[in-house]
Amino acid sequence: MKIICSKTSLLKGVNTVLKAVPSKTTMPILECILIDATLGKIKFTANDMELGIETTVDGSIQEKGIVALDAKIFSEIVRKLPENEVTIETDAKLNTTITCEKAKFNIPGQSGDDFTGLPAVEKNESITLTQFTLKEVIRQTIFSIAANENNKMMTGELFEVNGSLLKVVSLDGHRISIRKVELKENFGNIKVVVPGKTLTEVSKILSGETDDDVRIFFTTNHIVFEFEETIVVSRLIEGEYFRIDQMLSSDYETKITVNKRELLSCIDRATLLVKEGDKKPIIIHITDGSMELKINSQIGSMKEDIDIEKEGKDILIGFNPRFLMDALRVIDDETVDIYLVNPKAPCFIRDDKETYTYLILPVNFTA
Repeated sequence: MKIICSKTSLLKGVNTVLKAVPSKTTMPILECILIDATLGKIKFTANDMELGIETTVDGSIQEKGIVALDAKIFSEIVRKLPENEVTIETDAKLNTTITCEKAKFNIPGQSGDDFTGLPAVEKNESITLTQFTLKEVIRQTIFSIAANENNKMMTGELFEVNGSLLKVVSLDGHRISIRKVELKENFGNIKVVVPGKTLTEVSKILSGETDDDVRIFFTTNHIVFEFEETIVVSRLIEGEYFRIDQMLSSDYETKITVNKRELLSCIDRATLLVKEGDKKPIIIHITDGSMELKINSQIGSMKEDIDIEKEGKDILIGFNPRFLMDALRVIDDETVDIYLVNPKAPCFIRDDKETYTYLILPVNFTA
């Protein structure tokens, strides 16, 4: 095999597939990036058996061939090469020479036949979104998946399609994030749970352009994202997702409208007095026209008033400040509506059209 690529193209390809190289594996071949130049295109592939990524790299093929190279060494070499044209050449024994200007590396390669490629997936059911929309939907929900593996279902996000509506849901036991997106066409009913790791990696690769589309294919066991020159295939999380509809109430005793930036800045200031790992709640007292926020900790105390519009009853309620901040940070609206029932019931932050809904459970506190 002999291929010639610019360093920029090589680095883009390596960085794209590197996200699917496992950090630990019992199969050493999976620690490699597969370079396949047998079918007229230069393709890089990595696969950890849960997540697989394949991307096409710009360049010219002088001699067809295929080789698997150690991902860590290969990526480091590419990263530190001069900004110029790079030649990658393998001999009959798969010894690989990487040349750029006066730099020349020789590293051993492995047989491409031993590499486990992406699973063959039937591409029947699919939806199309702009890259911008998908990137935003992930950004606005991914923060409320569970970090630990105690409940596998909570480490993923629900993707549910009903006709022309896509609903994406994440939860961690303390909060729920929901985003709804109107699709351009009608589709069937689809319901799958996608690993959070997959969505995080897809989000990093997406350009986020409004003119570029991404097609999402669904099967019983896999989800496939296709965009530009890249394909991402991921296993789905098996099982029934939580029934969240019964947790979502439209009843409320108190509704407030508040400037999002003011509220976010105020909570951010309050957390200056909370040590890492300390679970001090922010206590919110809502009265006519005013919202008082206060926090007490070993470091000190803080109190601040914010002007609000209020409907309904006064209320005194406590929250984990980080949960409020996480939701507010991803909302792009200038003002937000917050709905409350009582100090023991969750609050809802949502817009009129319910394109986003954030449910946050309150915490107990001593006033």
